[in-house]
Amino acid sequence: MESFVVSARKYRPETFDTVVGQEAVTSTLMNAIRTKHLASAFLFTGPRGVGKTTCARILARTINCERLKDDLTTCGECAPCKTFLEGHSLNIFELDAASNNSVDDIRNLILQVSIAPQVGEKKVYIIDEVHMLSQAAFNAFLKTLEEPPPYAIFILATTEKHKILPTILSRCQVFDFRRIQIADITKHLASIAKKEGIEAEAQALHVIAQKADGGLRDALSIFDQLVSFSGNRLTYQDVVKNLNVLDHEHYFSMTESIVKGDVPAALVEYNSILANGFDGHLFVTGLARHFRDLLVSQDARTLPLLEVSEDLVKRYGAQAQSTPREIPNPWPRPLGPMRHAIQAEQGAAHAG
Repeated sequence: MESFVVSARKYRPETFDTVVGQEAVTSTLMNAIRTKHLASAFLFTGPRGVGKTTCARILARTINCERLKDDLTTCGECAPCKTFLEGHSLNIFELDAASNNSVDDIRNLILQVSIAPQVGEKKVYIIDEVHMLSQAAFNAFLKTLEEPPPYAIFILATTEKHKILPTILSRCQVFDFRRIQIADITKHLASIAKKEGIEAEAQALHVIAQKADGGLRDALSIFDQLVSFSGNRLTYQDVVKNLNVLDHEHYFSMTESIVKGDVPAALVEYNSILANGFDGHLFVTGLARHFRDLLVSQDARTLPLLEVSEDLVKRYGAQAQSTPREIPNPWPRPLGPMRHAIQAEQGAAHAG
């Protein structure tokens, strides 16, 4: 039986061109390699799952390739490339600062740095979660980071840039990785689904991308989980059910009831949402975002600004045209005096 490999590992980018949603970072690094203006220390910072460690590995592999191609793709045949692919590279070292955060760990690293590379030209040290280093470890690392040997390159990665000492930041070229756009994540998921022979609805992939909150690794993990549940066909309803996400249909229906002033229908809709186990505050937040999207959709020129699937873009456009900017008061006239009396009583109680 073939062992299962999660999509985040199976489809990990191997070249700068295949990194998703970080064009500013990858283009800068590629230009630095072409012009041979590589710094001795880099700091990759950004949210989880956006490609920091992946870019660090690609950079390390690229600068160590002995027969690098014109488009900056590695040959895969030289000794540094082979050892990298086999998982025991002599030039690339990865250190997890979360579990190696003492002064002794940094001293061992400094001793390793003093040894010149046996194969290739550069020794690359990738230190993940570097913000976890202790104060003393940071101080021990300063001198080496500022004046490393000409063959040594340090790539520090962190999700919490504010915890890094200013003296460390000043010695590094800082690259800020941004959250990946929903459209980019959706497109990447669609390509993976096609390669895996999975029939996935566009709206289903879009919900996964929204749930991932800008992290591609999170999106791939959710995708694997849902494929395990639904098999080779991934539908929008399956995604909404398994991720416990409020269907957009609730927001469209509630908006129609509010616009018509149909209070009973709105209350029934809200009760069904609560009965399904959704938090009321979560629904109200989503409804506010829905109203915001309707305002954006009032003009056809701003429809592309919506971060929703193409089907929903048309739906928003249609409802926006039928919804006035000023939503009428949903309270029927007979309830007006009662509402004022309740408000007056609450104000008196508060004053008392």
